[in-house]
Amino acid sequence: MRTIMLSSVIGTTVEWYDFLLYGAAAALIFNKLFFPAFDPLVGTIAALATFAAGFVARPLGGAIFGHFGDKLGRKTMLVITMFMMGGATFLIGLLPTYDHIGVWAPLALVFLRVIQGIGLGGEWGGAALMVIEHSPPGRRGLYGAIVQVGFPLGIVLSTAAFALVSRLPDAQFLTWGWRLPFMVSIALVFVGLLIRLRVTESPEFLRAMKDEHAIKLPLVEVFRSYKRSLFISIGLKVSEVAWVYLLSVFVVMYGSQVVGIPRDVMLNGVLIAAVLEFVTVPLAGWLSDRIGRRPLYFFGAFSTIVASLPLFYFVQTGSHTAVIVTMAVCMSLGHATLFGPQAAFVPELFGTRVRCSGASLGVQIAAALGGGLTPMAATWLLARTGHIESVAALMAALGLITLVATWAARETYRENLSETP
Repeated sequence: MRTIMLSSVIGTTVEWYDFLLYGAAAALIFNKLFFPAFDPLVGTIAALATFAAGFVARPLGGAIFGHFGDKLGRKTMLVITMFMMGGATFLIGLLPTYDHIGVWAPLALVFLRVIQGIGLGGEWGGAALMVIEHSPPGRRGLYGAIVQVGFPLGIVLSTAAFALVSRLPDAQFLTWGWRLPFMVSIALVFVGLLIRLRVTESPEFLRAMKDEHAIKLPLVEVFRSYKRSLFISIGLKVSEVAWVYLLSVFVVMYGSQVVGIPRDVMLNGVLIAAVLEFVTVPLAGWLSDRIGRRPLYFFGAFSTIVASLPLFYFVQTGSHTAVIVTMAVCMSLGHATLFGPQAAFVPELFGTRVRCSGASLGVQIAAALGGGLTPMAATWLLARTGHIESVAALMAALGLITLVATWAARETYRENLSETP
């Protein structure tokens, strides 16, 4: 079990490092390097659109790797997705900018971002299932949440790497400094692969494969027999993913470019918020094993609704301490309480033979809608209305969707995975 846990945590950390590194670069510098011909605001929106492209590709990855994860096994898919993510990230670090190859630069950037999205779309479902399908009864929430710690670890590594190189003089940073964190990814991939290749296949998957009535097209079966679970899983995910990318991408951009807070202060806010989640994400998973998944989700969704407006008011104060504390508290209240139980809750809604397809597709559709579009939509709303309250209203509406999905979901924490209907 320790090997499985270590493999999943390191693997997801590497995948999230790759994916999130792009978010920091898109918020701060890609508008200058790949879209310089545009008005600064339009360039920022274009850079965030390439950020969103990775999210739009995630459902495709979830569908492809979810299908083969249910047919061929969880382990094989995890190895493939890690190669895809690491290779795409490394190549982004080598890309010529707009000044060197013109329009081909943003086109290549979008292509590699799509590859990242497909890889990550296939990663999450396999990693979560490998752990919870090995977990003893009454521990799925905790063990699944430990895998989820790969996300804040990825934030810490990517933000720290970007914060480190951003201390270079602007000329060096814009020329070659920003490339270093992307190129380091290839070393992390090899470390992750060495550990991931040692794990054994999921026992629940092996048990399901002995069934003489194995499903030929798991994805089709999801839409035929688990349509309700699919829509519920989308609703459970949407506000959590929107909240975390609002904090880690849009708020960083808003604080640094609109309020005038130094870039390193905003990045430090994200860093400290992620470090706090090393504790709050597993704590939420552990609590979900004690009191159920739904109470944590009700609390987390309600927190995003209540905190949406105060978050921006505290950022507008310009106080460095207020900004950092607010980001840390909001991250744990609106994200950790949902993200911790998620690795157990969403897969528990599906039967073993379609679990990888159903859980992956539901989560990745929500990620495309809530995560990829939120920073871009928030930027557009702020530019169109001139009032940050419009962004807060958007976040509150997404929180309401998750509240409704939680109400519609059944409680799963005491269910036997082998007997899931």
